[in-house]
Amino acid sequence: MASLTDLVNLNLSDTTEKIIAEYIWIGGSGMDLRSKARTLSGPVTDPSKLPKWNYDGSSTGQAPGEDSEVILHPQAIFKDPFRRGNNILVMCDCYTPAGEPIPTNKRYNAAKIFKDPEVAAEEPWYGIEQEYTLLQKDINWPLGWPVGGFPGPQGPYYCGVGADKSFGRDIVDAHYKACLYAGINISGINGEVMPGQWEFQVGPSVGIASGDQIWVARYILERITEIAGVVVSFDPKPIPGDWNGAGAHCNYSTKSMRNEGGYEIIKSAIEKLKLRHKEHIAAYGEGNERRLTGRHETADIHTFSWGVANRGASVRVGRETEQNGKGYFEDRRPASNMDPYVVTSMIAETTIIWKP
Repeated sequence: MASLTDLVNLNLSDTTEKIIAEYIWIGGSGMDLRSKARTLSGPVTDPSKLPKWNYDGSSTGQAPGEDSEVILHPQAIFKDPFRRGNNILVMCDCYTPAGEPIPTNKRYNAAKIFKDPEVAAEEPWYGIEQEYTLLQKDINWPLGWPVGGFPGPQGPYYCGVGADKSFGRDIVDAHYKACLYAGINISGINGEVMPGQWEFQVGPSVGIASGDQIWVARYILERITEIAGVVVSFDPKPIPGDWNGAGAHCNYSTKSMRNEGGYEIIKSAIEKLKLRHKEHIAAYGEGNERRLTGRHETADIHTFSWGVANRGASVRVGRETEQNGKGYFEDRRPASNMDPYVVTSMIAETTIIWKP
């Protein structure tokens, strides 16, 4: 008699050419990921060859009940680490039946910015450091923390090893390998300063691919924590008080910054970011004011600053970039719940297109 695990792990290619495509989209809150699956007649590697689909937008806060149909447009394909074989994950964005992007479709405008000739010529690279917190499911309290109590103060947990310092490593490592399997350019993981908090990095990714990969990496993490019976939180300050918040630092460079003389281009770009500080903060994640306090390796939300190797600044330039006279910089302001389509495209728009 086959077990449930046996059936879940059935290899479809033994008996059929058909595959399963899991269509993924972003729901009405801007952070809730949704997905549903459909059968296709055979393997597909080009998203333009995939059929459009639809869903009930009135159930996701994205359409009224009397006109609820929202259309899914496939945009990027990844290998499915859960079903494996030729099965795929499909990142989609959302449109009205008339073909207009719905208000929560942030990918549409981002793609327009990345297609701008000035931006495309600069080949913007992104490396995003996605922090998150693992919570005990029934009490919404960080993994490894005593129920109703607190662990010892911060210090031993960052990149820590041991049962009293590291909580949830099996989830983190499963996610790391699943992302690599899927084709996401995940470049590393580490335990964070607050116990129960972790980080994964995605990049370097070019243009719109950065947003696609972060969203699918988040989806895979949600699925793995679902299996583990743990909740993942992207709240920028999940525990008030003397505990680090969670961010999504964005490392960024253009072709001009990576070439000789790039350091001057970097300084000019940072000056542009300073001039649009308020606009960027408004788009960098909800609740970020609870995180950007000037403490716990953050700059104050109201003041723009930058420095070399300064983790208390809004923007940090690496020591190696300063020494080489070229390279990249890190925008430390985005919150863990930021929309990567919004943040990556806005940085490109401000530093490449925008004229003060």
